Amino acid sequence: MQKSIEVIDVIKIYKMGDVDFPALQGVSLEIDKGEFVAVMGPSGSGKSTFMNIIGCLDTPTAGKYWLDRQEVGQLSKDVLAIIRNKNIGFVFQSFNLLPRITAMENVELPLLYNGLPSRERRQRSLSALRSVGLEGREYHKSNQLSGGQQQRVAIARALVNNPSLILADEPTGNLDSQTSNELMTLFKRLNKENGITIVMVTHEADVARYADRHIVFKDGRVVKDDKITN
Repeated sequence: MQKSIEVIDVIKIYKMGDVDFPALQGVSLEIDKGEFVAVMGPSGSGKSTFMNIIGCLDTPTAGKYWLDRQEVGQLSKDVLAIIRNKNIGFVFQSFNLLPRITAMENVELPLLYNGLPSRERRQRSLSALRSVGLEGREYHKSNQLSGGQQQRVAIARALVNNPSLILADEPTGNLDSQTSNELMTLFKRLNKENGITIVMVTHEADVARYADRHIVFKDGRVVKDDKITN
């Protein structure tokens, strides 16, 4: 099986004044292409730092990180920004949509950095919105959509560049249980049909059950790594 993510002995230390805070303490793991992984653990366990590193938002203090067989752990900020845009889709708890523009314009945003012509941007945005069940809502502004619809727009935006990896940070945290279940069913379908690797931070067991694997962090280390039979 082809690897999507490989980290070896990754350490991350934050400086807080004269004190060193070890957020990650020698984390090593592999995630195969097409896996759906839930990352769990208490506050301060290291799971958010781990997500920032594999999302190329931060770099390790020591250790190695490969994404799609390319070592990216110590690349420059400019190169990491290119990798983030082309290889990774992000879904956040707070949606992070611009309220004054339409759903389609929000989904188009990652494509602007690629210099694609407007017609191709529109076609790809419409296709992404249809894939998440928002046909007919393309020209609605964010404040005209429900919370669940806004998160679907965010998922479409994450998909529009055809990434190999989607990182979701508490994607159902602001949603009711029924909407959460609908969105997790959508994630599951995208994972199975498109083969996209999904790594999701969640503290909710009902949400984590949709994943095929649970990785649990504590005190900067992986303390549990289980394959789940759904």
